[in-house]
Amino acid sequence: MEFSTTADTVWTHAFFDAAARPTTAEDNFPERIQAVGVHAYFGKTHAVHGVSLGIKTNRITAIIGPSGCGKSTFLRCLNRMHELVPGARREGKVLLDGEDIYARDADPVMIRRRIGMVFQRPNPFPTMSIYDNTVAGLRLNGVHDRRVLDAAAEESLRQAALWEEVKDVLGRSGGSLSGGQQQRLCIARALAVKPEVLLMDEPASALDPASTLKIEELAKTLRDTLTIVLVTHNMQQAARASDTTAFMLNGDLIESGPTAELFTRPKDRRTEDYITGRFG
Repeated sequence: MEFSTTADTVWTHAFFDAAARPTTAEDNFPERIQAVGVHAYFGKTHAVHGVSLGIKTNRITAIIGPSGCGKSTFLRCLNRMHELVPGARREGKVLLDGEDIYARDADPVMIRRRIGMVFQRPNPFPTMSIYDNTVAGLRLNGVHDRRVLDAAAEESLRQAALWEEVKDVLGRSGGSLSGGQQQRLCIARALAVKPEVLLMDEPASALDPASTLKIEELAKTLRDTLTIVLVTHNMQQAARASDTTAFMLNGDLIESGPTAELFTRPKDRRTEDYITGRFG
């Protein structure tokens, strides 16, 4: 049952004008990732409860919800990062182009190359130059041809909208950049290995508003060639940047759908309560 727009939901329209967004037939985009009944645990703590969610190709899917609801844990299950935490385990399936990434013969290193990740806080290697940060993943994968590395560095820095700002100082430490530049450097580093999917775990939560908007615009540009999953506690960001939004609460997926519909016509009262600020 859909809820009619109330005085509370007018708040939603203060930052989200559904009519201003282009109409896209989301059903025309196939699913790149399918999470099927995913449970995640930290020891005896059951953090994610049987979440099933499809991630569409060349779209931005935002996952929203209050702190501690399991959204970042779920995200880490999508590229086998969750299993790196001592005492962590997972149940259920995650399919990438129909293949189970947790199958016995699946290579977790290759999975993480195909499904890259950008973390909440910028984490450039402080002792490495901007150039070396950018190509670090390629070198780990055995690429040492300087011409190949040079081309990849420029391409990925351009994709991350950072090339014009750093092209003359590539030998400078990555840690010398501003916070927003460091995050875009980390995005360039992830892009250099040519992932098919990019997971972004609250990538702008530590940044100023101007840098936040740059990250959002960058994500919208990258979706032409990448599938993006964006975890955020910032509902305005989800509304501005995503095509599909999923709402999680207490480890459960409450609902998901096209962003315009979820923010203006939520199907579940808990979603409406969250997006109108009644809790969270």
